Parts: sequence; structure tokens; C-alpha cells
Amino acid sequence: MQKSSKETKERLEKLKKTINHHRYLYHVLDQSEISDEAFDSLMEDLILTEEKFPELKTSDSPSQRVGDEPLESFQKIEHKIRQWSFDNVFDFEQLKKWEEKILRMVAKEPSLKNEKIEYCVELKIDGMKAILTYQNGSLITGATRGDGIVGENVTQNIKTIRDIPLVLNKKTNLIVVGEIWLSKDDLKRINKEREKAGEPKFANTRNAGAGSIRQLDSKVTASRNLKSFVYDLDLVEGIVEPKTQIGELDTLKKLGFRVNQNHKVCKNINEIEEFYKQWVKKKESQKYHFDGLVIKVNSLKAQKVLGYTGKSPRWGVAYKFPAEQTTTVVKSIVLQVGRTGVLTPVAHLEPVLIDGSVVSRATLHNEDEIKRLDVRVGDTITLEKAGDVIPKVISVFKDLRSGKEKLFIFPKKVEVCGGDGSIEKIPGQVAYRCVNRNSFEQQKRKFHHFVSKKAFNIDGLGPNIIDVLLEENLVSSYDDLFSLKKGDLLALPRFAEKSVDNLLEAIEKAREVELPKFLVGLSIDQVGEETTIDLVNHFGTLEKLQNASLEELEGVYGIGDIVAKSIYDWFRDSANKKLLKNLLKQVKLSNSVTKLKRFEGQKFVLTGTLENMGRDEAKEKIRALGGGVSSSVSKNTDYVVVGKKAGSKLEKAEKLGVQVLNEKEFLKMII
Repeated sequence: MQKSSKETKERLEKLKKTINHHRYLYHVLDQSEISDEAFDSLMEDLILTEEKFPELKTSDSPSQRVGDEPLESFQKIEHKIRQWSFDNVFDFEQLKKWEEKILRMVAKEPSLKNEKIEYCVELKIDGMKAILTYQNGSLITGATRGDGIVGENVTQNIKTIRDIPLVLNKKTNLIVVGEIWLSKDDLKRINKEREKAGEPKFANTRNAGAGSIRQLDSKVTASRNLKSFVYDLDLVEGIVEPKTQIGELDTLKKLGFRVNQNHKVCKNINEIEEFYKQWVKKKESQKYHFDGLVIKVNSLKAQKVLGYTGKSPRWGVAYKFPAEQTTTVVKSIVLQVGRTGVLTPVAHLEPVLIDGSVVSRATLHNEDEIKRLDVRVGDTITLEKAGDVIPKVISVFKDLRSGKEKLFIFPKKVEVCGGDGSIEKIPGQVAYRCVNRNSFEQQKRKFHHFVSKKAFNIDGLGPNIIDVLLEENLVSSYDDLFSLKKGDLLALPRFAEKSVDNLLEAIEKAREVELPKFLVGLSIDQVGEETTIDLVNHFGTLEKLQNASLEELEGVYGIGDIVAKSIYDWFRDSANKKLLKNLLKQVKLSNSVTKLKRFEGQKFVLTGTLENMGRDEAKEKIRALGGGVSSSVSKNTDYVVVGKKAGSKLEKAEKLGVQVLNEKEFLKMII
């Protein structure tokens, strides 16, 4: 057995202290400084460390607790049936291991020899747990979970929730468990009211709902329009007790409780995985937030035999959706050279699973961002990733520092810049760039960009192949790509005749290119996709753009002085003139963007992550129909298309009265 070090003990104590701090904020004060996913990640870190060094596990560890102390402002209430929380699994492999344990236990138990093991699968609602006690069919008490043994008596507030029956359909004694939740629409309404009153907004529906149920004035609770889903019978007297979990849901519904209809009996974990994949895609489509599935052995007899660990039921588990936030450790910070010579600090991380994939890098943007976050090598950080967005560092757990963390200071020279490695501050910006603007590293980045989907879109010509072509001196300029021959490529490692033919066919296809994509591929400083569209719409042809004066460029809608000067200077550089001349011998330009009348003159803004279409694809669809895409909302914006995690742009659109489209509405428009 591996022995723990002093450093491990110290970090574990700090980790427990940090978890207790955030648990208290979340469960007792209904506040949060980090996301649920980040909290789950910290807990997983603690559990794994304690499993590795069992001598460090203590009875007061957060891993051994279910909840926290109830608020002193409410009367305490002791639960007749202890309340538990489910363990989490985060991927299919972990789910398989959980089931293997279940099946091993079932196989050893004679009383379950003929018991069919299947699973009741429900959505894991992101709300607040409530325990309701009924006597002779009437609601007697409503309580929070608290620490699982003692909760808070919130009966008066529970009675304000309209879908919780005060009197059941049958005169029976029972204890039921459910989730109190607030709808997304009600959260918007409440936050608007709080903003007008000068009060801080609620961060999410869970915090708002929990805060509402813990109001001392029940009139405030009533105004919040809380709702419920009931999912468990803890104690039953006077009616026939169900034999399955799905039977419990049916019984609850007959008694008058609101039950979430999005549940399913799955015969095996493969069916569970299919259900999981369906709801990952649909998780933004409901009025309420949910962050995974709750999986329970369907047989109540099997549940009783399987029993509980010290803190969780063995017969159930929470299968969490891919985290959009998690925690990890910064191993190093390096400077990455972009195609325009700009240096971007990148954090190299302990590999971590987030949003369905393992990542080990995150951009830190610039020197000011590093200072704002106060991120250091060795720090434990919160990492965020949503959809196809590049992971970014959100915050630093400074209370986990050991004193060995190292500050990152921008160097005066960077080897990959080439020449003597000198770097300089870009005038008017917070970024640095290489003094030498033509290093090999920059050349690679420029070529990667040139062949990408945003530019010439040469299928099969990825970064690895580009790097080999440059290293073997087969290309040194963009036009060289179009003069490559079969024999040149067959000599390269891992190139077979079929793959060479496919690549040459893709290069040939790329000879015809729209002017905006052509301009994107040139890597002109400050010029991105939106700017090229504006330039083409204004000038129409490459010749007119080349010959435009500085004043003419400054007069183009959406282009400022700095961008105009960058474009003007690029077209007057002798090396760039030569590049253009050679490239135009190889390619044929379509001088204008293909337009249809449907979106002519209309401006769109995209915000959030679209589920069925990438953002780049959505932009191309809009442009193909004659519309324009902007990065900011203004009174001139016609439509704002919102996906999941839509932020301030949605709020601004609502304030300005700009028409908002969800993804479904947008897809109907472009068909």
C-alpha cells in the first residue's frame, strides 16, 4: 500500500476545507461560487485520494456526509426515514462497473435467485429535495433534507406550491420524497423584478428555488410559482404497497402527486445508454433544469436486499451528463505562436474529462487575463467548456495552494519566434507578438489556416500533413500546394496511392473559391470571416479592394481605423503582392457572395451553442441566403438566434426588442 506524504495530507485537508465551504454556501445559504460540475469534480478528487490513501479517511470527511446542518431560523424536524444521496457516475464505463457490483451481490443472495433485474430511469431534476408526511390523507409536514437525519420544517411554504396536494385521493398514511423546482421562465421573471428593485440576480433555478422554499414569509414563496415532481414512497400504510419503482410512480400519480413523465424501464444498461444519449441532446428543451439521470433497480424487493452504504443506496446511482465545468491542475504555461505572430499563453493541464471529451489544454488569452485570474503553475483551477467552444480557465482555488506554485512572467524572447526570438507589445492592445513575422512556426499556423474549412477547405490536408510538406521543403508558399504532383506525395511516410489520389482531387476542387474565403486564407492581421464579408459586399472584386485608399477602407461599415490600416498595408507589401500574383495563377475567384433574396439586408447574431448545427455552418447558411452575421447586438440587428448557454446577447436583444429565434425556429426559416 502506498504511503501518504506530508504534502498529500496538507492538500487533502485544504481540499476538505474548500468542499465544506462550498457545500455550506450551496446547501445552507442557497448560494454558489462554483458550478455543480466543479463541485462534483472536487468531491471526486477527494474520494479518489481517500481511496488511494485510506488511512487519511476520517468520519468527518465531506465524502461521508449527505447534507449539512439546517438553518437555525427554521424549526428542526427529525426524519422518520433517513434521507440519502446517490453516488455519481460520469461515463458508460463507470456505469458498467456499478452494475457489475449489483449483479455480483444479486448472484450471492438466494432470495433474489428468480428476481428479474431491470432499471427504472428518471431525469435528475436540478431542484431542492423535499420530504412530505401525510396522515389520514392530509399533509402534516414538509421538510428539507438537511443532513439526512434532521431537516428544516418548511410546511407553510410547501403548502404554497399548487401542485402539491394538501389532501390525497385516499385516506392513507405515507411519507413521500420529491423535488421542488423553479421553471426557467419564472427565473427570468424573478430576476427582472430583483433587478428593478436593485437586488442581486439569482445565478440559476436551483438557487432561486431553494431560496424561495426557505423564505420566512410564505407570501414571498407563493409569489415565486414553485413546482414539484414527486418520485419516491418512503413509508406506506393503508394501501397496497407497490412491488417496483415504476409502480411507485404510478401509485404516486393516482394519489394526486405530480410525477415527471420522462421516465422509462430499461432492461439493461445498453438501453439506459440510449436513453441517456437522447436526453443529453434534449436537456435544454424542457422548462426545468436537469443534469443527468437517476437509475434505480426497479424491483423494490431487490432494493431492500441490496441496501445502503454509509451514505448512499447501493441499488441506485446518478448518471451525470457531461460536465461543462470541472477542476484540474495547471502543469505549465507556455506561449503559442499564432499565424500572425501573436503570442497566446496556453495552460497545459492534468488531462480531464469535460463535456464528453478529454482535454489537456486551455487558453489564457493574454497577460492581463493571467493577472486577473492570478493563475499560477501548480494551481487547481475551474475549467469550462460548452459544446465546440475552446476550454477556458474560469477561476483559481487559491485556498488549495501549497506555496510551491509559480508565477508566470512573460519572457523577453521566445525561441519559436525565430531570429533572435525577440517579442514586442502590440500597440493599443494587451497582446505580444514576435518581432520576426516569418518564423517557421508562424508559417505552419498560416498554412493550417489556409487549408481550413473557413478558408480554402481542402479536405484531407490536415496540420500533420502540412507540417511534413513544409519540413520536406515541398511547399513554401500557398501556391505551391496547387502544383504538387503524385510522385511528390508518394515519397512521404504513410502515403498510399489511394490517399494521394484523394488529396490531389481535393486540392483540384479547391482551385475554385469564393472571394471571402480567399481573403480569409491570406491571414491578414485583424481580418476574420465577418470582415471579409463586409469587404466583398462593399468592393465586389479583389481588384477594387487592392486599390482602395485608406479613407475608402475606413468608410466600410463595421471596419475601424486599425483594421483598415492593416488591410491597406498588407496589399502594399511587396512580398504579399508577389504571393497574390502567384496564387491567382493557380485559383479561380468567385468575386461575390452567392445571395438569395430571403435574407437580403438582414443582420443576424448567434449566441450559445446550437445542438443540431455548428455555428460556422449556421453562418454559412445565413450568408448563402443573403444575410449578414454580426458578433454584437444593436438596434440594427434583425434576429438573435439562441442556443444553450445563451448569455448577455440574449438579454440585450430582449431589452432592445430584437426578435429572438430558438434553434427550431431558425431551422424552419432556412429550409
